[in-house]
Amino acid sequence: MASTKLEDFLTPLLVTAVALVGPDGTILMQQRRFAAVHGGLWEFPGGKLEPGERPETAAVRELEEELGVRIDAAALETVGFASGITAASKDNTESAQRPLVILLYACRTWQGVPDARDAEAIAWVRPDAIASLEMPPLDYPLAEALNRYLGAYSRP
Repeated sequence: MASTKLEDFLTPLLVTAVALVGPDGTILMQQRRFAAVHGGLWEFPGGKLEPGERPETAAVRELEEELGVRIDAAALETVGFASGITAASKDNTESAQRPLVILLYACRTWQGVPDARDAEAIAWVRPDAIASLEMPPLDYPLAEALNRYLGAYSRP
């Protein structure tokens, strides 16, 4: 029997996230603005796709906006994805929650020095320590996927 829940009829919200991998193997994480949904929690930098935008293009745009770094879309390595339902807005103005899909990429090269332009803070974190951070729910499976990916990447 087909489901008739409202979220089944809403277009999924697509979000890109990027794990910048430093030369020492640490990953750049950012802390969400305190006033935002999930305020104060740590996450992979990135953001929503605009209508008609490719995920890689969104990742390039979002890292420039959020961190002031330039990346080449060709340098993005596909890691995995997580899906769920959007969180209720901080001020409860969202009338319906939507399906949410976050696409995670890794990137080992960029231009510029990352700066917390749209975050409370940024930090370089060992991959095995990311899951110990307080994060939005979907960032935990992304952290697991990243650790699997990096483990496979480093094997001879």
